[in-house]
Amino acid sequence: MAGRDITFHVFKWLALLALVWLFLRWFEWRSVFIPYREMDGTPAGLRLGFEDVTIAAADGVKLNGWYVPRPGAKLTVLFCHGNAGNIGNRLEKLFILHELGVNVFLFDYRGYGRSEGRPSEQGTYNDALAAYDWLRREKSVAPEQIVAQGESLGCAVAVELARQRLVGGLVLESAFASVPEMARAVYPWLPLHLLCGIRYDSLAKIGAVKAPLLSLHSREDDIVPFSQAKRLFAAAPGPKKLVELRGSHNDGFAVSEKVYRAALNEFFRSLGG
Repeated sequence: MAGRDITFHVFKWLALLALVWLFLRWFEWRSVFIPYREMDGTPAGLRLGFEDVTIAAADGVKLNGWYVPRPGAKLTVLFCHGNAGNIGNRLEKLFILHELGVNVFLFDYRGYGRSEGRPSEQGTYNDALAAYDWLRREKSVAPEQIVAQGESLGCAVAVELARQRLVGGLVLESAFASVPEMARAVYPWLPLHLLCGIRYDSLAKIGAVKAPLLSLHSREDDIVPFSQAKRLFAAAPGPKKLVELRGSHNDGFAVSEKVYRAALNEFFRSLGG
């Protein structure tokens, strides 16, 4: 009987540990990915002409994107959005970019908006590569004319894209160093950074990116500490520039719109745009 009791208790603890592990994986996924299916609008609401396109990632997942041309543009911004919402929530930034004279291609990661599938770290990387390859194939955009621009989670996607593909420039808005570093910042009293399965480790990758870098970040950012942007910036090989904004994580570009526009405009001009 004693042996049977021990076996039962071991099984009980193993089952409990398995449940805790599954909960941590679910909690991590829900914290990193916050996809919205409903679209708040389209470029048509801004009276901008656009192509509503469907592209396929390497694993066959179909993705939705909007290509917004600007007549006479020399550069094309490949926009990698953050972890919440979808491309329908990025119309304000689209309008600014359009006014700055560049073509823009916004796409939704798998599981976001009208894109198929379920988000994952590798999935978002595959999705950005598919968007890049679509621009090269369908629009004949030269690599040096593509600017990878990311916001928050999209910064990690843009960094990985710039590591794997040649781009003319890299723009990072409110970038974090890695998911474990974010876990350490948000939950300093818990060792969650040791248990992260999702990494998005831009700090380990950005040294391999040769493209010119523009980093935009606010000291008032209420989600991603400014210190993480500084660490990431320091690890980038250059040429590079860090521009400080004001405002919170989600509205810094609007609160500091003049600074935001001027920094992007100067960066695009330095790339020949």
